Amino acid sequence: MRLNLKVWRQPARDAAGRMVEYAAEHVSPDMSFLEMLDVVNDTLIRKGEDPIAFDSDCREGICGSCGLVVDGVPHGPDPGGTVCQLHMRKFKDGDTITVEPWRAAAFPVIKDLIVDRSAFDRIIAAGGYVSVNCGGAPDGNAIPIPKDIVEVAMDSAACIGCGACVAACKNASAHLFMSAKISQLALLPQGQQERQRRVVSMISQADAEGFGSCSNEGECEAVCPKEIPISNIARMTREYVRALWTAGK
Repeated sequence: MRLNLKVWRQPARDAAGRMVEYAAEHVSPDMSFLEMLDVVNDTLIRKGEDPIAFDSDCREGICGSCGLVVDGVPHGPDPGGTVCQLHMRKFKDGDTITVEPWRAAAFPVIKDLIVDRSAFDRIIAAGGYVSVNCGGAPDGNAIPIPKDIVEVAMDSAACIGCGACVAACKNASAHLFMSAKISQLALLPQGQQERQRRVVSMISQADAEGFGSCSNEGECEAVCPKEIPISNIARMTREYVRALWTAGK
């Protein structure tokens, strides 16, 4: 296939950016989207031009670092997957594809398609530690947990922190990311000691980072590569109100 690309190029955080057009030629339908960008970069390097900067690591849909907006959709048109899992068979010969970074004030562009997502790290750090008993390892079944609770907690724990939920939200809200992390520990007995402090601290940190509020429209759920449901946001809201109510007493 031959594809026409419109790619956001921005040399540095404080520099102006613009869309630049490129031709991607001899693209196999079996290539992943990132492999296609690799081919384009090889051509640019041979011409002595600056290659397109984009982030990636595992290329297996595990780390989430490859996040891009493809044709206006975070992670592209293939639901339930990351950009590195998106294959070129989803496009047709001659298509024009627009490629942009996450768009959020809390995710400043570092270069081209790479953004600084360290705000997520600071939110996690604000959540703090989990108290554990020291000593020998307990038996695996020492703390009985109902199967339905375990499944919901582990589904929440599947969040890879890619930031697609923020990129899809018109308010650049981090609520789906936060609620997944908060739900995981709020549901399991290991997270009970810091339960109330955790939710208040993480939401306060998200506000300080400049993330917006949730408008409950579900764009975040629609683009989440791990298909984390927005029911987690409702759980986080209940946790937050309960924590504030208890503190008020």
